[in-house]
Amino acid sequence: MEKFLIIIGAAIFGYLGIVHLLFTFFTNKFEARDSSVTNAMKGTSPILTNETSVWNAWIGFNASHSLGAMLVAGFYIPLAIWYFDVIQSSIWFSILPVLIGLSYLTLAKKYWFKIPFIAILISTICFITAAILIHT
Repeated sequence: MEKFLIIIGAAIFGYLGIVHLLFTFFTNKFEARDSSVTNAMKGTSPILTNETSVWNAWIGFNASHSLGAMLVAGFYIPLAIWYFDVIQSSIWFSILPVLIGLSYLTLAKKYWFKIPFIAILISTICFITAAILIHT
């Protein structure tokens, strides 16, 4: 059961990461509803540097965010399938997905919207339940 819960939780992260990456590069879903905002983002740079635009940074942040979610899946799905004993014998590897899930859940609650919040909540519940089952 614990293995299944970790795989499901990680698969949710992977799915969210893939969809987010596709939305970032192949749709206009992350453009502002007010096109003047998007144009302003493309036409100005952050105070930090003039080597990029706010728009390019926005695209880069969204892409790297996607890669982070995909990394959770890319690491934990094979680990759970082939090396579950590592997760079972390590507090770190059993608790890390809980910490990741709680971190993303906090971001989702504060900054995002309902769909990713619910998906991350389900994933985090899977991770927490797996950790409890492993350590009891």
